[in-house]
Amino acid sequence: MGAFEIRGGKPLKGEITPQGAKNEALQIISAVLLTDQKVTVSNIPDIVDVNKLIELLGDMGVTIEKTAPDTYIFEAKDIDQEFFHSDVFKAKGGSLRGSIMIVGPLLARFGKAAIPKPGGDKIGRRRLDTHFLGFEKLGARFDYNPDTGFFNVDASNLQGTYILLDEASVTGTANVVMAAVLAKGITTIYNAACEPYLQQLCKMLNRMGAKISGIRSNLLTIEGVTKLHGTEHRMLPDMIEIGSFIGLAAMTGSEITIKDVHYDELGMIPDVFRRLGIKLERRGDDIYIPAQKHYEIETFIDGSIMTIADAPWPGFTPDLLSIVLVIATQAKGSVLIHQKMFESRLFFVDKLIDMGAQIILCDPHRATVIGLDNQVKLRGISMTSPDIRAGVSLLIAALSASGKSTISNIEQIERGYQYIDQRLIALGADIKRI
Repeated sequence: MGAFEIRGGKPLKGEITPQGAKNEALQIISAVLLTDQKVTVSNIPDIVDVNKLIELLGDMGVTIEKTAPDTYIFEAKDIDQEFFHSDVFKAKGGSLRGSIMIVGPLLARFGKAAIPKPGGDKIGRRRLDTHFLGFEKLGARFDYNPDTGFFNVDASNLQGTYILLDEASVTGTANVVMAAVLAKGITTIYNAACEPYLQQLCKMLNRMGAKISGIRSNLLTIEGVTKLHGTEHRMLPDMIEIGSFIGLAAMTGSEITIKDVHYDELGMIPDVFRRLGIKLERRGDDIYIPAQKHYEIETFIDGSIMTIADAPWPGFTPDLLSIVLVIATQAKGSVLIHQKMFESRLFFVDKLIDMGAQIILCDPHRATVIGLDNQVKLRGISMTSPDIRAGVSLLIAALSASGKSTISNIEQIERGYQYIDQRLIALGADIKRI
């Protein structure tokens, strides 16, 4: 198990470019299974979860050619159906939550799929009902075998239909969309997720010959086609990395420029950070954050404490609430963080409290942060990364803290952030891998 040793309290300076979007990558790479023709994908992040999915596709028979550090050509011409019942597939698929994304394409193209119960972050219940209820509406039949740990799905005759999703799940929507593009007839998906990454998937599928309308809304209409062809696709920058770097600049009092952010796709993310008192400026398609010693959290109009909560897009993404919570520890003022989607995601605050942060964990979903206004620095401690987002939040806290911190289980961080130590060292961070 690897660890980072960090000596904090140093201001950083420079430019940093966000990686390709992890959450988009898992959808886009799975979608190559919908055609037997070549699909070229660029701006792929070099991170553990994505690399595991690429390796999984290679094991099932997809021909993969790496033409640049961030670019691959996929050709899913010959898929080994027997592989899906192997112990290798159970081990590899079960270690990666993103493996659930291959089910929709496999159902659409081959009429059947099997998937082990996926892994991923331990951040509370992350049910798969939305995926499988959507497949059932399209005519699929599935069962879960607790002895083997496999979901088995049969969908030899998918039919378009009206689907009202029980939640606006991004991965659930993406999976049902990929199953529906090759179904017979017209599928209407209401309460669909409309995140930029889902929009990217729909645009790519349309370039492959799909007929999807209503993109950018929560009502998608899909006219099934008989075959899809190859295409080229470039992924958006990762909005969670962008938000993480904004938080890093604020916490460390650093002057940082984040390059090529696709600003118009960030929704309310910049405004939420501004509510925390962070100054940021759009410069073309870059974000410039000046060094500032103090930032003050706004209140509501009536003077009551600000609440920042997650919500389906265009609401604030839950993946950035851990970052917001850490930033608030050194702000002036107080804020209530309300994590609605995952009931275990705030449990990492015990490490921040050990570092000297003033936080009241109200319940599994809510935490109140009383900002220290940079009057009292956090202190370095030894800690363990529990999941991707909490891990990078603790890394940001350590970079702002006085003294030495050690973060173990950094494999969790590297599931979502590529070369994070090297990129931060380039800004002046004191990080050593041990």
